[in-house]
Amino acid sequence: MRHRAAFSETTLAMRGPIRFESGGYHGKAALLGGREIAMTRMELPKSHRVAPYFGMPSIIGEIEAGVAVHDGVTSSSVSQGGPIVFVVDDDLLGRESLELLICNAGWQAETFDSAQKFLRRKRVLVPSCLILNIALPGFDGLDLQKRLAVDRKDMPIIFVTDHEDVAMTVRAMKAGALDFFAKPIRDDALLSAVRQAIERSRSRLDHEARTRALRNRYTSLSRREREVMELVVSGLLNKQVAFELGISEITVKAHRGQVMRKMNAGSLATLVRMALSLQVSPAS
Repeated sequence: MRHRAAFSETTLAMRGPIRFESGGYHGKAALLGGREIAMTRMELPKSHRVAPYFGMPSIIGEIEAGVAVHDGVTSSSVSQGGPIVFVVDDDLLGRESLELLICNAGWQAETFDSAQKFLRRKRVLVPSCLILNIALPGFDGLDLQKRLAVDRKDMPIIFVTDHEDVAMTVRAMKAGALDFFAKPIRDDALLSAVRQAIERSRSRLDHEARTRALRNRYTSLSRREREVMELVVSGLLNKQVAFELGISEITVKAHRGQVMRKMNAGSLATLVRMALSLQVSPAS
């Protein structure tokens, strides 16, 4: 059973920067300037948030970023253009605990209480990953995974669940999930998975960027230059290309020089690798 304790009933411990403990905020004494106080969530300064209990050992840190909340969507900015860890979980305390853990590790966190709200978020071209509760109401985690496999291949998914289910775990992993955790989750294990996911996302985005740049260079070629390139990378000599296209060998050499320049290829071997990446062939 999920426990949704009200923050207004929470007593906080503050001595300078807040320290987040594994017991969360339950039953803590509140001290500020040597006197006992009680603070509600709304009274907390932006630079300090308290981690609710999520069953994780030792969440310790200080969050300096502000937090914006709108319609079940939370965004905490750490650095512009840095990696983003998305969290989709219908459990409020679970979302906030993960948000604090993520921010404390130096990443940007954005949280959503439903798959539908997450899907309305425009795709970002920065390294990212998704921590996803598999048992969401309505559009569940496995449904969202299937959708993202088409739309956002650069975003690895880490599943979390309240109750371990072998069949669902197998389905998620076979569909490409990076990892699967049952609550309570150890901080170090989850953060390790997030680091791996972000690096995988970064590699995928780098590959996509290189491919886009290569495709742009290829589309800058004239029709004849493409024909010459396709025949050259297939292994034909200049005189053979000239025969195939019905042009002079001198003209082939001129077009070949233009191809090498526009494609920024320093050698024939490099041009061949580019053609393989673009899946260029005489039949294309």
